Amino acid sequence: MHKPFDSMPGHSRLWIYQANRFFSAGEKAQLEAGLKNLCEQWTAHQVPLQTSFAVEHSLFVMLAVDELQAGASGCSIDSSVHFLKGIQQSLGIDFFDRTQVAFINGEQVTLRPMASMKTLFENRTLTGESIAFNLLAATKSDWIEKGRIKVKDSWLNKYLPKTVVAG
Repeated sequence: MHKPFDSMPGHSRLWIYQANRFFSAGEKAQLEAGLKNLCEQWTAHQVPLQTSFAVEHSLFVMLAVDELQAGASGCSIDSSVHFLKGIQQSLGIDFFDRTQVAFINGEQVTLRPMASMKTLFENRTLTGESIAFNLLAATKSDWIEKGRIKVKDSWLNKYLPKTVVAG
């Protein structure tokens, strides 16, 4: 059962998928129509789930389930992954490519190749204060409160240049 994303409770379980490129307006409309259909039909063991979705920055797809109403099962989660794999084929978008990282640069979201992280930090294109996205947010509240995170507080901090302390 689909509900507007804003009306989903903060405890709703969240799955976040980052695309390997930004969606066009037409692709976003096609994606949103498919996601709405998925949410309207999404069940776990034939029990309708309270679900929603959001598409943010023409890059992220978020699926939410209010598990206090009914919990998502392995099969129901698989059905959402199957949907995403199908739509990515028709749109030529990859939701499972982990070779790029999204950052907020001013008002703009940018994608950077994972392979270039060390160089981007060394030349200060990105710093510990740069803002990345926390794709591991497990609930809607986590995404709202901690979905944007400073690099120094994220898993990306391992790419930050190490400073030598004079003794």
